[in-house]
Amino acid sequence: MLSLSDWITTLSLVFGGCCSNAITLERVTSENPHSGVVVTFFQFLIVSLYALPGQFTFSPNTTVVSWTTWLPRPRKRRVPLLPYFIQVALFFALSTLNNAAFAYDIPMTVHIVFRSGGMIVNMALGWLFAKKRYTPRQVVSVLIVTVGIILTTLSASKPNSRTSRPQVADVSLYTQGISILSLALLLSGFLGLIQDWVFARYIKPTEAQTVSDPLAQPSWQENMFYLHSLALPLFYFSKDSIRIELTRMSASPPISLSSIPHVDAYLSKGLDGFSPSLPSIILYLLLNTATQLFCVVGVNRLTGRVTSLTVTLILTVRKAVSLLLSVAVYGGQGNAMMWTGAGLVFLGTLGYSTGSRAKVKDKKD
Repeated sequence: MLSLSDWITTLSLVFGGCCSNAITLERVTSENPHSGVVVTFFQFLIVSLYALPGQFTFSPNTTVVSWTTWLPRPRKRRVPLLPYFIQVALFFALSTLNNAAFAYDIPMTVHIVFRSGGMIVNMALGWLFAKKRYTPRQVVSVLIVTVGIILTTLSASKPNSRTSRPQVADVSLYTQGISILSLALLLSGFLGLIQDWVFARYIKPTEAQTVSDPLAQPSWQENMFYLHSLALPLFYFSKDSIRIELTRMSASPPISLSSIPHVDAYLSKGLDGFSPSLPSIILYLLLNTATQLFCVVGVNRLTGRVTSLTVTLILTVRKAVSLLLSVAVYGGQGNAMMWTGAGLVFLGTLGYSTGSRAKVKDKKD
């Protein structure tokens, strides 16, 4: 169970990192709609590099004395590789599909609606396959949150943004994009079921032992590393697409780093007035990569400690906030429908939080 300080840190990472990540993602994909694979690759790479040092221990091995005593040793995994391989396949597929959908004229608003529908999918799959039972308050709360997300999205369905692409260009292309998002949503639901099973099978039984072991790492750090690092070899099959998109991004108009607040003073002192520049889309890609790291760290702090439905609920609220920020940054004005939808989201969140405290006994077969 998360302590109060853990909740504050985790929610700050989730809402701060993920919301800013959505803003930069919209900018990158609006200029380069086929950049989904590049974005996914950079995100997986930065998370893998961040989590890599935590997978080794530098404590001396007192049982065997040799020249290798002080070399770093891999930490013992709490979860076998096979469950990770299954999760990696699903996670890589849904991440790639979600980012690739922008190439099919899917607006950001529609994108948010589909990804926010994960609560209903998780609840339905949990009821069908895991025999889970939910209180009436939880069911009603999830429906309220979903309605709120839909209302908020519809209220901003036509943003007045200079970077916006036409909302519906070709019906056939748009239908393909919706199919891609639907498949990603279904895969996300199955991933949630597997994560719940892994938590119950491997993580929960070893929690007491992990607390007493100073060399043990939190389960979310192990999960974060293996889900991202094991997927990196899969990008080999998309290397040509990555190279082409990076070339296109490099041709975007340059932006001077000295124009960024607080950077100008630093550059003038350290580089004798030299003002370097970067292609604008490359800069946004790097910002998207950095914010994705904060977002993933926050989400993985939740995963393994709470159920997938609770994770999905928190991410749904985050997506509502991202939508409001998108309207504020890229244009559009709030209206009664938008604020009504936002109110329903928070009302549903409160209802689910109180409803989850009730103990629900599964019926015996």
